[in-house]
Order: sequence, then structure tokens, then C-alpha cells
Amino acid sequence: MANAASGMAVDDECKLKFLELKAKRTYRFIVYKIEEKQKQVIVDKIGEPTETYDDFTASLPADECRYAVYDFDFVTPENCQKSKIFFIAWSPDTSRVRNKMIYASSKDRFKRELDGIQVELQATDPSEMGLDVFKSRAN
Repeated sequence: MANAASGMAVDDECKLKFLELKAKRTYRFIVYKIEEKQKQVIVDKIGEPTETYDDFTASLPADECRYAVYDFDFVTPENCQKSKIFFIAWSPDTSRVRNKMIYASSKDRFKRELDGIQVELQATDPSEMGLDVFKSRAN
């Protein structure tokens, strides 16, 4: 279990699931949450490879912060099939200030535990992480 700068530990399952997503493409996305009582980041939800971007956005709560990784498949202008791993810091405007502060102070340390992140997004509402944003950041 790794320690985050804010005092939040990172559960080993977080890293193991991420490695499976990165190396084996076992999952489409992983949503992580901070368990305040245990002071650690844990896996909240996992999306199977067949799940869509809409399934991913539906798995993010409207009023609580989360971290997430999403394996985004796209086709380049040269017609090559590629994928990039996005890290999303989800911090909706409607979440509690304390919740936002905890996630903001733990983000960089947690992100360092996930080796292989290619693009980072900060989003406060769904429009800031729409498919159009993913496509523009992937190329």
C-alpha cells in the first residue's frame, strides 16, 4: 500500500487493475474513490471492454469527486487504430468543498502510482470531458 502526500494510501488493487487495463486491455475504464474513513484510494467501479463512453460517464456521481482512467480507442487521420489512456480528475461543482480539497491534494501522488497515463483531464461537468475533448486531446 503506497502513501499519498495528503495522507491517503493507495490500495494495491488500484495499481493492479490499472496494469491489467494498460497491458491486457481487460477493462474499458476504472473509477477510483477516496475512502475517507480508511484514508485510502480504492477501486469504485470497473467497466468491461464492451462498455461505452456513455457507460463510463454514467458511472461518475453527479455530486461527488472521483478519479478515473479511460482507455480511449480512436483512428488517426492516417487511418491507424490507436488507443490512449486518459486520467480524469472528476470534481463536479455540486460536490462538497472538503471533498474537492481532499481529491485535489491527493491527485498528483495518486496519478504517479499509475504509470502509463498519457493524457490528463480535469472536469467539473460532463461537457469538459466529452468525446470531442477526448478526440482533440488524443491526437
